[in-house]
Amino acid sequence: MLCCMSATRTQVYFTEEQRRRLDAAAKREGKTLAALVREAVDAYVEEATADLDSVLKATFGSMPGLEAPARDDWDRGYG
Repeated sequence: MLCCMSATRTQVYFTEEQRRRLDAAAKREGKTLAALVREAVDAYVEEATADLDSVLKATFGSMPGLEAPARDDWDRGYG
């Protein structure tokens, strides 16, 4: 919720169709355009993070024979 956090003003350009649809959704839901955009951004970021987590979980341990170089080798670099 915006009431408990600071906000940064950001300018975004929408097509006429996007703006028309957003205005209709805002009216239908009784929210401001800014609230709809913030909710959409939160949902997008949450979904992207969840997708990454699920990929990492699904692949963890999939290459048990993989040998990684020692950390000291990482620091020295290769070549």
